[in-house]
Amino acid sequence: MLRLALLLCLVALPLRAEDIVLGLSSDRVRITATFEGSEILVFGAIKREAPIPEEPLDVVVAIAGPSKPLVVRRKERVLGIWANTDAVGIDSAPSFYAVATTGPLRQVLSNVEDLRHKVSIGRAIRSVGAPGNVADAQAFTDALIRIRRNNGAYQMLEGEVVLDEQTLFRTEIGLPANLTEGEYQTRIFLTRGGNVISQFETVIDVRKVGLERWLYTLSRQQPLAYGLLSLAIAIAAGWGASAAFRMLRQGG
Repeated sequence: MLRLALLLCLVALPLRAEDIVLGLSSDRVRITATFEGSEILVFGAIKREAPIPEEPLDVVVAIAGPSKPLVVRRKERVLGIWANTDAVGIDSAPSFYAVATTGPLRQVLSNVEDLRHKVSIGRAIRSVGAPGNVADAQAFTDALIRIRRNNGAYQMLEGEVVLDEQTLFRTEIGLPANLTEGEYQTRIFLTRGGNVISQFETVIDVRKVGLERWLYTLSRQQPLAYGLLSLAIAIAAGWGASAAFRMLRQGG
């Protein structure tokens, strides 16, 4: 398991009463043929220009992969067979999304702030409209969230951010093996009483490298050559398996 750290070092940020001290020791994830996922360690400190207020501080960390439009379809049994019936288009949904907090999300972030910053999983998905013949359009978005939470692409990690002495915080977020290439927007929010008092944004770059990158580029730029190569590999693999089987039978 590849282990990356978002190492928090001294960085000059706009002066506020409380600010996030943040930097990156590694801001890249490289996907190879043997990539099985990774863990990102996010940790940091709070810089203050005044004594610590009495009201408790909370921390919210959100990491979002590249967003794309997609279509969610409903399958129903029609005349004894399963078939696609209704469909709803989602304007934008992140390929990966994780939110980690120091406590229950609804306690550490108000609904107004969630609406403003689009932190929760449901708010990170944009679905403007739905066909008039679909009465329960929200159910399609809920189904998308449920499916992606089951395969680890969407994560709600409430209470997984550790905050020590109202100053130092840390959390770990797991990245699945089937990551999408692109820039992963990382946001850290400081909140008090559900209100955002400070935030910091950075980017984690996720790219394929080595053989994975070469095959990906070939499939996009020269699809015919990629198809012929795939066919040749399949034929060679089949021939090799057949030859090995014959040798085993002769040896027996």
